[in-house]
Amino acid sequence: MKQGSHILTLDNGYHLWTRTVGQGDIKLLCLHGGPGGTHEYWENFGEELADLGVEVTMYDQLGSFYSDQPDYGDPAIAAKYLTYDYFLEEVEEVRQKLGLDNFYLIGQSWGGALVQMYAAKYGQHLKGAIISSMVDEIDEYVTNVNKCRLDCLGPDKVAYMEKIEHENRLDDPTYQSYVDILNAEYVDRKQPEAIRHVAPTMATAVYNVFQGDNEFVITGKLKDWHFRDQLHKITVPTLLTFGEHETMPIATAKIMQEKIPHARLVTTPNGGHHHMIDNAPVYFANLKQFIKDVEINNFND
Repeated sequence: MKQGSHILTLDNGYHLWTRTVGQGDIKLLCLHGGPGGTHEYWENFGEELADLGVEVTMYDQLGSFYSDQPDYGDPAIAAKYLTYDYFLEEVEEVRQKLGLDNFYLIGQSWGGALVQMYAAKYGQHLKGAIISSMVDEIDEYVTNVNKCRLDCLGPDKVAYMEKIEHENRLDDPTYQSYVDILNAEYVDRKQPEAIRHVAPTMATAVYNVFQGDNEFVITGKLKDWHFRDQLHKITVPTLLTFGEHETMPIATAKIMQEKIPHARLVTTPNGGHHHMIDNAPVYFANLKQFIKDVEINNFND
């Protein structure tokens, strides 16, 4: 596969930005979170996995910063493209157009939901699946994230947040300052300069429809995310990787490990939701061990 950045033209006429780094016979396709985020926390994966001979491809999903952004203000366009099914089938079309097969698929957060759906439907194309910081049952996430808010902010500030949410005044400066505190504690603990921008890169039109205003309150389509009864369909070797200090509950990850036929659960100390950045040495050691074990047919779930 050609190295560097390339534009894929989808059958629907839209264009996706892709980038391929690293060389080798092992292929890894990366799905970012959000939804509406970008590829950027995958940028060093080619370098980190170079000693294994891994070719890493990342892309920005439709609507995200470097790819085409449809007019989601048009109800017909929003109804067609802001769906679980659209983004699932987008992964499969990207796979076909890149010529990938017998490959590893990794997804962070929302991308981890896509990995679950893809592995259940198109698992015949996968050598392994990596679900990074994403649960299968959103209600358990909501319970955990409410506990995170209370532990971090205390009852008075949480009561204020709930009042603002009830009044739908989420642009309130005090409310947003509390969200910033929570993000620094549970999402981006390391606060890396490298992925900061002078302009926002989040595709809010996509994010708002699926998630809501922020990571700590779900008002969009993800509030109906329930996939536990489908986990048994994921039959490829699967790595579940979670930060030990993040929004996604480890207790749910343990249930997923039991439900997925061939799953390994690893955690990253002092890692938040983006634990590949917060504690990269541990994250990549776990990821590399998983790939090594699958490659030599020594994966023991």
